[in-house]
Amino acid sequence: MKFPIIPALIAAAAMLSPIRTYAHADADTTAQAGQRSRLSLGGYGEAVMTRNFYSDKPHRYSAPDLYKNESHGRFDLPHVVIYLGYDFGKGWSMGTEIEFEHGGVESAVEIENEEGGEYETEVERGGEVALEQFWIQKSFTPQLNVRAGMLVIPIGGTNAHHMPTEFFGVCRPEGENTIMPCTWHEVGISIWGKAGAWRYEAMFLPGLDSERFGSQGWIHDGSASPFEFKIANSYAGAVRVDNFSVKGLRLSLSGYLGNSFRNTLYPTQGEKNNGVTGTVAIGAFDFNYSGGGFVARGHFDYGHLSDSKRISDFNISMPKSSTSKRQKVAKAALTTGIEAGYDMFHLSSALRAGRQRLYLFGRYDYYDSMLKMEKDMDEKWCGRQRVAVGLNYYPIPQIVVKGEYAVGILDKRYNNEPSLSIGIAYSGWFL
Repeated sequence: MKFPIIPALIAAAAMLSPIRTYAHADADTTAQAGQRSRLSLGGYGEAVMTRNFYSDKPHRYSAPDLYKNESHGRFDLPHVVIYLGYDFGKGWSMGTEIEFEHGGVESAVEIENEEGGEYETEVERGGEVALEQFWIQKSFTPQLNVRAGMLVIPIGGTNAHHMPTEFFGVCRPEGENTIMPCTWHEVGISIWGKAGAWRYEAMFLPGLDSERFGSQGWIHDGSASPFEFKIANSYAGAVRVDNFSVKGLRLSLSGYLGNSFRNTLYPTQGEKNNGVTGTVAIGAFDFNYSGGGFVARGHFDYGHLSDSKRISDFNISMPKSSTSKRQKVAKAALTTGIEAGYDMFHLSSALRAGRQRLYLFGRYDYYDSMLKMEKDMDEKWCGRQRVAVGLNYYPIPQIVVKGEYAVGILDKRYNNEPSLSIGIAYSGWFL
């Protein structure tokens, strides 16, 4: 599949959120301390129903002819998040974010009377519960703030602006949500600040773990750790710069660089691994524009992985009991997307006064987690286009009801993937 050129991708784009961006990153500066309560409480959440008009069988890409005309449905709570922050004064503040993904985790020990009164442990509901943010910050001036702890890594548009009121689709933009961790968070240290129409952030953090890379998700799972700690045999850096010079327009550049190969407990010694670093380099551009009832957003992300052939061989040779996906991984991945919507209620002064909004939107994505592969790899199903149309209704700024019809367009040897989704979400601050 060749990468389509999208002239509109360099056009203006937009930002819509009523919630503070960077996951309340800018809410805890000394300059604001006297203007608000010392305690900050907020969050966001999503409930989604989807009907997918394609197969969910694991071999649907290796034998596509066997899985035509299938469908399946899902109900889900993708993300339910609670924010809690506090300003201690004298420039010191803290913030936390607890996330429940897909309804959390429910397990219990039960006595099975049908089996002679034996004790059994049962998992009653899948999902995850994670501390996605915990940081302590010292603010010196609006231009200089230092933060340490579990931080969101704002690479790309979705990581930096991932609240459900900050994108039109029922679920997060598929491309960035596939090839990179999302929401990407690591324990590290950052320096950030604002000066005029500019905002910057620079971060020092542990490198990714190449043992957990894979075909469909590229480096997506590389930030996770199955251990009680994050291995940091290698380090990485991330930067982001935003510009707000034009009213209603934000232009952003972000980048990441770090080694990944030896961030594992599994032995990596040996002559064949000499010089292998697994350097991950990502460059991203995203933008947002809002004005006159019109909203547009877009992003372009390109990533490169050195030593991908050696890492693929290493991962495939891992034991089945390991946490590795045991898959091939590409030396390059790409995602790009643009969405635009118009508020139909903007045409009515009465509806505008009531702060209701009804956006008719369209979205286009292209992404490929196996953009550049070694000669012995054939994973063309990992590259696809996605076209979506839908509605977003805001009865109040903090709540949105979403509906969307989308089609994933794959290489001609595979089946396309249409879907219909409905969701409701909120994001906002209570204190």
